[in-house]
Amino acid sequence: MVEVKVPTVGESISEVQIGRWLKQQDEWVEADEDLVEIETEKASVQIPSPSAGYLRNITKQQDEFAKVGDVIAQIEAGEAPSGNGSASASAAAPSGESADDARVMPAAARLIAEHNLNPADIKATGPGGRLLKEDVLDHISGATISKVPAAAPKQPAAAPAKASEERPRTSLMTSGEHRAEEVKPLSMLRRTIAARLVEAQHNAALLTTFNEIDMEPVKELRSKYKDAFQKKHGVKLGFMSFFAKAAVEALRRFPAVNSEIRGNNIVYRHYYDIGIAIGGGKGLVVPILRNVEFMSFADVERAISDFADDAQANRLNPQDLDGGTFTISNGGIYGSLLSTPIVNPPQSGILGLHSIQDRPVAVNGEVVIRPMMYVALTYDHRVVDGREAVSFLRVIKDVLEDPARLFLEV
Repeated sequence: MVEVKVPTVGESISEVQIGRWLKQQDEWVEADEDLVEIETEKASVQIPSPSAGYLRNITKQQDEFAKVGDVIAQIEAGEAPSGNGSASASAAAPSGESADDARVMPAAARLIAEHNLNPADIKATGPGGRLLKEDVLDHISGATISKVPAAAPKQPAAAPAKASEERPRTSLMTSGEHRAEEVKPLSMLRRTIAARLVEAQHNAALLTTFNEIDMEPVKELRSKYKDAFQKKHGVKLGFMSFFAKAAVEALRRFPAVNSEIRGNNIVYRHYYDIGIAIGGGKGLVVPILRNVEFMSFADVERAISDFADDAQANRLNPQDLDGGTFTISNGGIYGSLLSTPIVNPPQSGILGLHSIQDRPVAVNGEVVIRPMMYVALTYDHRVVDGREAVSFLRVIKDVLEDPARLFLEV
């Protein structure tokens, strides 16, 4: 037997959460073939098989936790099965175990025991005739539905109750079958997010200031060059690259927003690693664009696109999420009109973007309709003064309302 252990997945990470098992118990696997996904506090990682053989003795199921170095399964050497690569029940069954026992997956076996069911009564849909947990759940659900009594024949309407007769104050919605609850452990990602948000609230003096931006100039520039941009660089020209470059300009002018507190010191970073909040398959993640001051618009858009694809496929690596000197979060893509984002410690600022909406505004003494966006800067008042925060947002506004400033550095 070759042990499958939880590998070291990053500094300071000692515990992981088991994700999806990509292979079933007793299934044949090739060497280096991915067996299971594990969730760390930063990203998802796949554990490959250390050797070819049959997957045995899975000890940790999905959503359970394990320590780095824990043995979560074993690989038993044997001859590769013929055909499509799936072992038959009889070939996969360990010695002393019947083929019927081997085809019942461990999670399914637990449910069968809990509900005192007969495996022979349950339709198996897994590879090689295996009985899966989902099969048992479907069987239980079907049995529950079949027990619900048919509706009684419609009776003639009864005479209205007299005022003295009180009707019972009951409702079907108070019965158990309509008030189901599901308890699931917090994922490693959600645990980390929760801890960081609480840390930010407890340890920093957070304030938020707001402004609004007329997005018409950026929209016109983007509309004029988007086709040529995509043809040349192979990526769409979005709004985020404008805000990332504008943020670098504002951070240069107000370095306190790009700083952090370390003990009794303030550390001013003269580089600009900007985190971009992205909705991923497991929740919100913030991959880092390194040295944005040296990146072109195309570099920014390409990096964001790659990170978004990796986030959806849970392919982000821990190093993709490490560090960062400032963060941009775009709640507008979900329809948010206004919000107060929370700083990601130990950073001292976060820029919140919101929906672009056509609104009436005064321009040169006339009321016109313009595409307007509210922006918010949440900052740590321990290192950033209110004047600096307000001025920071003003720079963002000025640059976005006159994008030529990005190229002239004025």
